[in-house]
Amino acid sequence: MYRPTLDPLAGSLAWSALVAALPIVTLFLLLGVFRVRAWLAALGALAVALGVSILAYAMPTGQALLTAGQGATFALFPLVWTFGTAIWIYRMTVTSGHFDVLRRSFARVSDDQRVQAMVIAFCFGSVLEGLAGQGTPVAITTVMLLALGFGPMKAATVALVANTVPAAFGPLGLPITTLAGVTDLPADTLGAMAGRQVPVIALFIPLLLVFMVDGRRGLRRTWHIAVICGLSFALAQFLTSNYFSVALADIVAGLVSAVVVAVTARSWPPRRTDDDATRADQPDAVEERVDQPDVPAEVWRAYAPYLVIVAIFGLSQVPVVSGALNAVTILFDWPGLHLLTVSGEPSSLPVFRFNWLSSTGTLLIAAGLITMVILRITPRAAIVAYGQTLASLRWAILTVCGLLALAFVMNGSGQTATLGTWMAGAGGLFALLSPVLGWLGVALTGSDTSSNSLFGALQVTAAQRAGLDPVLLAAANASGGVIGKMISLQNLTIAASAVGLSGREGDLFRRMFGWSVVLICAMALLVGLQSTPVLSWMVP
Repeated sequence: MYRPTLDPLAGSLAWSALVAALPIVTLFLLLGVFRVRAWLAALGALAVALGVSILAYAMPTGQALLTAGQGATFALFPLVWTFGTAIWIYRMTVTSGHFDVLRRSFARVSDDQRVQAMVIAFCFGSVLEGLAGQGTPVAITTVMLLALGFGPMKAATVALVANTVPAAFGPLGLPITTLAGVTDLPADTLGAMAGRQVPVIALFIPLLLVFMVDGRRGLRRTWHIAVICGLSFALAQFLTSNYFSVALADIVAGLVSAVVVAVTARSWPPRRTDDDATRADQPDAVEERVDQPDVPAEVWRAYAPYLVIVAIFGLSQVPVVSGALNAVTILFDWPGLHLLTVSGEPSSLPVFRFNWLSSTGTLLIAAGLITMVILRITPRAAIVAYGQTLASLRWAILTVCGLLALAFVMNGSGQTATLGTWMAGAGGLFALLSPVLGWLGVALTGSDTSSNSLFGALQVTAAQRAGLDPVLLAAANASGGVIGKMISLQNLTIAASAVGLSGREGDLFRRMFGWSVVLICAMALLVGLQSTPVLSWMVP
């Protein structure tokens, strides 16, 4: 049995936090400075985390290795199971030729890449995040953008930025319900608070996407659509999370903003000039393909896989169906792993939830089987496509396994708790640091849900010690976490693999890091003001 301590180094929390940060610093340095391949960076940071846990935190070697093993297994199921299956569905649409049909259909809504980035990456990606999460939006929207003529790097960066603000409420409100579970605060209140933070950032994401696609010229010519996209998304997300349902916030916001953008782009299109090159990297070739007529039945088949995904995930949330799917879920303690929390209570970390039937990946398998029938894909072709998918993702799989093993070791040994407790010592200034803690948690784990489970209770404790509102800081963990999605190695790996950039995760990280810092500073400022009389009226 291992019980972590917060200050193992000479009883000093500061020195202990400095050592506890070494794995994260190692990860960022290897990836962003030394440009090491993502899987090597993940394994290198894991090695440092194991060394710190064993040497500094006196964690038994066997317990440390078992914790890493559980993290790697969690990476395989459900994470790889999810995004691997999502990419498999995409590969089948490519094999059947229907992905080209889908691309032409989207291009007819608007052949402007700036608009396509908003509709596909931001709006449709939000719907996918609200339904599935776990890397599915990044895996699907990157390849959709790629097929529309985006360069691989641009497709990946646009998808990563767009996948930020939906993460607080997806899939189906899970980050918020998890936060409520670890903090004993009402889920509705937490969702309402997050719904008064995240939409403020959502106002600016479409503008950032337009800038990433076409720079200042794009902003001058498409600002009105980006502003309307941000406003409609933010308003829908705020109203849904505060007055309707936290679980549906992303789905409603994504659908509403998609319709608004499509209508606006038709009635008030972006200003164009003869030298406007934003249609695609090869505009003439794309225009020729767009002009090809498609039979309505084939267009329906092109949309069918995504409609099936929406239908299956929607059906899975019906109480009767959800209960049946979860009835066969297996919960068991990881063999040989015996951990306590800092307070001496049994840790929930060794509990492994094998929800083999209700898992996102399994539901995507069901969607894939239906897709096979609709697209007339033979079982042999489908199996070949899945094998090719796994082969192309081999380095991504190794990266995600190393990363989740790292997160589990840091959590189980107490390194994460040390960092959080040290930051909580800032007193009243912790309101500014609270979103940063969530940002760090998601950057490390790739999941807002995981970050909330790691730091949610700590945020409440810190708020009570500093005389701040616990609801405000608990929600700030989720809201700050969404900005960490764009630099999460898990998401970087999925995006790079989806567009054929495996091994260039470091390049993506460097492109994303600056924007992530700017946005987290904005979120920190917002939460800081909400903790003062200036914006305290925003706290429910």
